[in-house]
Amino acid sequence: MRILLVNPPNCGRSIPEEQYGIDSFRQIMKGEPLALEALAGNLEEYEVKIIDLKAVSDGLMQVLSEFKPEVVGITGTTCEAKTVLSIAASVKEFLDATVVVGGIHASSDPQFFNTTAIDYIVIGLGKASFRELIDAMETGRGTRCIPGIARTEAGKSLSWISRNYSMSDLVEERPPRYDLVEEYRESYTLKTLDFRIGYVTSALGCPYHCSFCVMANITGGRYLTHKAETIVRDIGLLGDIPIIRFADANTFGNVRHASELCERIQDAGIIKHFVIDVRSDTIVGHPGLFQEWKKAGLRTVVVGFEEISDWKLVLMDKKNTVATNSEAIAILHDLGITIVGDFIVSPSYSEVEFESLSRYVEENQIDLPMFSIMTPLPGSPLFESMKDEIVNHDLDYYTLTNAVLPTRLEEKVFYEHYAHLVNTHMAKVKL
Repeated sequence: MRILLVNPPNCGRSIPEEQYGIDSFRQIMKGEPLALEALAGNLEEYEVKIIDLKAVSDGLMQVLSEFKPEVVGITGTTCEAKTVLSIAASVKEFLDATVVVGGIHASSDPQFFNTTAIDYIVIGLGKASFRELIDAMETGRGTRCIPGIARTEAGKSLSWISRNYSMSDLVEERPPRYDLVEEYRESYTLKTLDFRIGYVTSALGCPYHCSFCVMANITGGRYLTHKAETIVRDIGLLGDIPIIRFADANTFGNVRHASELCERIQDAGIIKHFVIDVRSDTIVGHPGLFQEWKKAGLRTVVVGFEEISDWKLVLMDKKNTVATNSEAIAILHDLGITIVGDFIVSPSYSEVEFESLSRYVEENQIDLPMFSIMTPLPGSPLFESMKDEIVNHDLDYYTLTNAVLPTRLEEKVFYEHYAHLVNTHMAKVKL
């Protein structure tokens, strides 16, 4: 069986640019489609190809014509969901193939993809369930009882068996097929420094449940870690790529696991720079761990500070405090570790709140601040609590840089302040 896996193009839209001519800095990191590489790794008995439409602007029709896949799998985030539908429709028009959709939006709002252009939806972590689906199709067995797989029935409500995620769903013995994106490898860079970046998974899911986050939908709320030897193996498969980005929601969610991994990396003599996502309370609770990781090559940490007031952190169910954030910043500065700080700008911000956030970033010397706009993503607790307040339901704008809720300031003024915040601090970035 021939299987084509598709990473959709960059396709999110911008209200400030389209309506007000306001520009701002774009995303500066571009990474490989690790989820598709992982899926492909568990399909070694089949003929598999990956096309990354974020790396190449077109070519899908040519690949469909030449490769003639029997199954086309498409992944996508929320802002890519409509494009995924469009790709699925194009595939169906072009050839007689089974179309399967997965990814974070499929896991958060599977009903969105319950259309005639799509045959199956992978809900949650799909490395094992997608393989089970392919095997069932290959042998002619029934597909309706595979946990985590929904058979579409346009016009009806979806039904499926929920998957009880466990370590077996990681299928660790089957490494990602990094080789399938080799033709795009040079485009996976940190553009400002022209450094090549390779992606590795060390953990899936997150033990926390912040109101704005949808990551729990991938693993049913569980936190699963790859074995240290698996992670070291995958780092080795990326060859001489100098920067390894752990593509996890929370890399150090299990401190004992993080410590073991650090030791294994040092014992293996691996010389890399590592980029990880961590919580500030993990930094404060385990500063020694970060000292050891600095020796092992930890260069940059991405920390979700989110807000600069305790009561707003409570509203986000962040289970953290501003004091803890400040202490974590001090620890990282002392260690000489670069801080990428994630902050969430609420559409309810006043001019004073924009100024306060800008001042906080300046005073705390956040090396690379990243500012998103609070967005109630389908499948998140925030969506359930605020869905009646949403004024923009076009998922193309759910890029985390558009206000889909009413703004407190006049909308153009809000975006002017947001663009000024982003551009001012990005202009000062020195990594």
